[in-house]
Amino acid sequence: MKFLKPAVLGGMLLAASWLAHAAPNSPIKIGEINSYSTIPQFTLPYRQGWQLAVEEVNAAGGLLGRQVEVIARDDAGKPEEALRHAIELTAKEKVDVLAGGFLSNVGLALADHAQKNKRVFIASEPLSDAIVWDKGNRYTFRLRPSTYMQAAMLVEEAAKLPAKRWATIAPNYEYGQSAVASFKELLKARRPDVEFVGEQWPALGKLEAGTALQATMQSKPDAIFNVTFGADLAKLVREGNQRGIFPKVPVVSLLSGEPEYLDVLKDETPKGWIVTGYPWDQIDSREHASFAANYYRRFNEYPKVGSVVGYATMQAIFAAIKKANSTDNEKLVTALRGLKFSTPFGPAEFRAIDHQSTMGAFVGKLDLRGSKGTMVNWRYADGKAYLPSDAYVKARRPAEAMK
Repeated sequence: MKFLKPAVLGGMLLAASWLAHAAPNSPIKIGEINSYSTIPQFTLPYRQGWQLAVEEVNAAGGLLGRQVEVIARDDAGKPEEALRHAIELTAKEKVDVLAGGFLSNVGLALADHAQKNKRVFIASEPLSDAIVWDKGNRYTFRLRPSTYMQAAMLVEEAAKLPAKRWATIAPNYEYGQSAVASFKELLKARRPDVEFVGEQWPALGKLEAGTALQATMQSKPDAIFNVTFGADLAKLVREGNQRGIFPKVPVVSLLSGEPEYLDVLKDETPKGWIVTGYPWDQIDSREHASFAANYYRRFNEYPKVGSVVGYATMQAIFAAIKKANSTDNEKLVTALRGLKFSTPFGPAEFRAIDHQSTMGAFVGKLDLRGSKGTMVNWRYADGKAYLPSDAYVKARRPAEAMK
């Protein structure tokens, strides 16, 4: 047996020592996938929100003695693009955790990838109930209040209206379908006397507002439940205002009180709509004041809902890694179930039975302040109060997802 020269042996030992320490000191990688080019009014503030969270944690020394690195990808609003990026981030970049998603169909594709690859996925924005129930899995956790939860918040107010005949307008994909189904179920439970007399299902981003409203009004509704958002919402509001439908016909509307959409509507904001949203300039809690001040200092603009969601997504991931004291995905799953973490809206936790966060939303009415839309008579609806029973979840969530 030949012996190595001292210089060669020393070099090998040095290399081995470097390799042994490289992995522990390498960054914790989070793969973030979102519709940055397709829905910038939400996803750009969202990106700034998670950037702020990452900068803060790294300035404080990182996690487990390591810096945090986010590798972001743009899915262009397409499930196939999101899946392509997820495969690349998982296989090539070796990310420790996946996060993101805006559209519900994209979120479901990423959740399926998470299950097949046993990789934790924090679904930050997708609101479809299926993501934690019918198609829920061990590795997927959802941050924002679901369509069921937000519908429940709105139904509390809708049930007080004298309206008996309801019409719905919603985009024809998973999010819209889920929201309408939940609203119908919950409103009928509170008000057995109501009936749904008309439904409009425009393709996402392709709403023909005049046609949809004409068909809706032919059913002679006492009130309307709206689920459109973005450009479709702007078209619906403009057409409804011009036709004198708003504010004559009461409207209950999902998400329409969010600054992302009010900034676009401006002085066309329809007064009196009952909405979920975010009255950022009126919240005086300590958690929110600190977040808003830091956000404004960093980006020189006020926060949007996307900003809060991006920030809270990272706070949840950081809390899970700290609790697990590891980036091992099986340990992270255990840590995430029942995990308590902080958000700008206050404390929240992931419910163990279905991996749904208790983060809430604000419920109020739309009004005008000068030439800008705002929320009035609002209240914070804690998500914990709007979650369905364990029995309800068990009837819908796959048994293997409970393990």
